[in-house]
Amino acid sequence: MKYNVVRFSLKPVDPYRDLLVYALGDEGDYDSFQNTDTGLDAYVPTAKYDEAALKAAIEENCEGCVVDYSVEELEDKDWNAEWEKGHEAVLVEGFCWVRAPFHPHRDDVEYEIEIEPKMSFGTAHHATTYMMMTWLRDLDLKGKCVLDMGCGTAVLAILAKKRGAGYVEAVDVDEWAWRNARENVERNGCGEIVCRLGDATSLGNERRFDVILANINRNILLNDMPAYVGVLKRGGCLVMSGFYEGDIPMLQAKGEGLGLRLESQRTKDNWASVVFSF
Repeated sequence: MKYNVVRFSLKPVDPYRDLLVYALGDEGDYDSFQNTDTGLDAYVPTAKYDEAALKAAIEENCEGCVVDYSVEELEDKDWNAEWEKGHEAVLVEGFCWVRAPFHPHRDDVEYEIEIEPKMSFGTAHHATTYMMMTWLRDLDLKGKCVLDMGCGTAVLAILAKKRGAGYVEAVDVDEWAWRNARENVERNGCGEIVCRLGDATSLGNERRFDVILANINRNILLNDMPAYVGVLKRGGCLVMSGFYEGDIPMLQAKGEGLGLRLESQRTKDNWASVVFSF
């Protein structure tokens, strides 16, 4: 498959680099990113490159930032294999080892999750995924019904299942991520996890959840919180990340308007995560 690389120069770099990653990765067709000293390199299949969509993403997410970019078509090669060369395993606060098939096994951790990322989001490298995993460590999941929205690799759904959750459902709007999630749940012996292709509009009324996980981005969370509350059990909790600490008041106000109560929050590398109770 041929790829284009879009090389961004950003002034300032933060927080706009991460905002572009979320915009292009969650809502566009870009499937891998590499940080640079001056900004970001973003990779997209050549057939899916859309100049108008790229300019719209910049306009919507980079107000206050000077953005320059260039586009280069790369030679045809196995870019996933190239990406794997620099991919490292992650130890999450000593309790969970998240590794790819080509990383070594560890016996000194409580949980080990083997993820074949295939460039889907959710390998515990990003601060948001890392924090979400720490919440799963601290929550009582025994026998609980858990929903993982925007599941990416399904790493959170897999950890929830390993932590004793009863029913686990993993949902992603991206077909590539959905297929990757299905592969990863099987790889980790968690085939009971239900993987679905869809977004918040696909949530039905047939099931209520004790715990809902949503590691997406601020705008999608704000839009979809009513749908999450619609399938959240009384006494349940909504765990979210994918935004900055300064975004918490906005999310708190939205949550309170839906009957949620902010219980706790965490930050890592300028990113934030919250737990709401219902």
